[in-house]
Amino acid sequence: MRKVKINLLDKFLSIIEKVGNILPHPATLFAIFCFLVIIISWIASLFDLSVTHPGTGETIRSVNLLSEHGLHLILTQMVHNFTSFAPLGTVLVAMLGIGIAEGSGLIGTTLKLIVLSSPRKLLTFVIVFAGIISNTASEVGYVLLVPLSGVIFQTLGRNPIAGIAAAFAGVSGGYSANLLLGTIDPLLAGLSEEAAHIIDPTYIVNPAANYYFMFVSTFFIALAGTWVTEKIVIPRLPKYESEENINGIEKLTNSEKRGLIFAGIGSLIFILLILTGTVFDDGFLRDPETGSLLKSPFMSGIVALIFIGAAIAGIAYGIGAGTFKNDSDVMKGMGKAMETLGIYIVLVFFAAQFVAYFKWTNLGLIFAIEGAVILESSGLGPIPLLIAFIILSSIINLVMGSASAKWAIMAPVFIPMFMLLGYSPELVQVAYRIGDSTTNIISPMMSYFALIIAFIQKYDKKAGIGTVIATMLPYTIVFFTVWTLLLIVWFLLELPIGPGAKLFL
Repeated sequence: MRKVKINLLDKFLSIIEKVGNILPHPATLFAIFCFLVIIISWIASLFDLSVTHPGTGETIRSVNLLSEHGLHLILTQMVHNFTSFAPLGTVLVAMLGIGIAEGSGLIGTTLKLIVLSSPRKLLTFVIVFAGIISNTASEVGYVLLVPLSGVIFQTLGRNPIAGIAAAFAGVSGGYSANLLLGTIDPLLAGLSEEAAHIIDPTYIVNPAANYYFMFVSTFFIALAGTWVTEKIVIPRLPKYESEENINGIEKLTNSEKRGLIFAGIGSLIFILLILTGTVFDDGFLRDPETGSLLKSPFMSGIVALIFIGAAIAGIAYGIGAGTFKNDSDVMKGMGKAMETLGIYIVLVFFAAQFVAYFKWTNLGLIFAIEGAVILESSGLGPIPLLIAFIILSSIINLVMGSASAKWAIMAPVFIPMFMLLGYSPELVQVAYRIGDSTTNIISPMMSYFALIIAFIQKYDKKAGIGTVIATMLPYTIVFFTVWTLLLIVWFLLELPIGPGAKLFL
């Protein structure tokens, strides 16, 4: 029976891998989508496709981009589409700050400190938890925490594959949960805002739109990941016997400790300034006219604060640890962060054109109105609709790895659709993030999946895709269940999912 199940799993994974490999690069996909939107807009114009806006009563007709007017729009607005695309600037600015913190060594040292200073009984929880927190710094969790966790488990006489699995579950499966705002938050918020403008051109989705829900999710996912590791993954793995002498993990050096002290002092000063500007009614980061915190320079400047905070902590650490000798070292850290975004900028160029074309044609609005009518007449309540959308997001994630690329495609369709049913873009975004995160760890199309296989093969030469999937599938099932139930309870209690972010319009 076990052999039959393995054969069936291998066949299923082979199909997913083949389908995923057939797909072109995400940037190429968006270029193809741009072309398809132009063709579909022409076909729609032939049939005079139109709908009546349920809010204004206005007749919405499709616009043909395969026309003289359409050609003029494409040529004259191409640069503007790219430079004004909401996620571009926010991600670039945030990554500049993160680049300083990473280049100085602050992020790597902090993760090592968190793991090494934890009691053994809490170590698995700390590893999963640290994995979730590492998402603030993008790929550092994959390249540092995942292999480090394998070494930690090996040092303690436990199977290192379980340590790798626990870290990978936190870094990738808990991708959207965090106690801190990261680069993914302004990125998705920008795409959601662009999509919301199809219905309401004045709608604003702030980068902290899902913060309350994701803050609470961090603890639920960390606990769930710990339970899966201890109760399911470890019992399935054989006792590991190393052929090498294990010397343990190196402790923090004096320079690293000094760097952390400097970073702590710098961060404390920065936090005190933020508190001074936000806690008091007349704080300098509040709205100068109303004194409100929700619609204030603090909320609209979250990305700038991420940059400044990360830069201060990174520079302070670099000075204390001696990793930054001069200003050139700081600039190199920022430059290295930009190097990693080269392909992202290419992706954004085509994604920006696709979003603009989709908006110009009115196809997104037409599909949304028709889809809303179908959903409303289906008789499904809001909870079944949300669950169905989470499932759809998780399935798409199996064959398309980029979270931003998927959301750039899905947001212009589903956000307007749910808005017309009375649900906020922030709610739709958080449902997407749940589906996208939970299947990251079993998706061969996830960009770091091959790296995880390499890490596991260090301890099991016969390991392959099937090994990784079989190990990580329990995390996916449990994370999906826990996270979805949490959202349902949140929805039933009608709790805000972020500052100024309600469930309903």
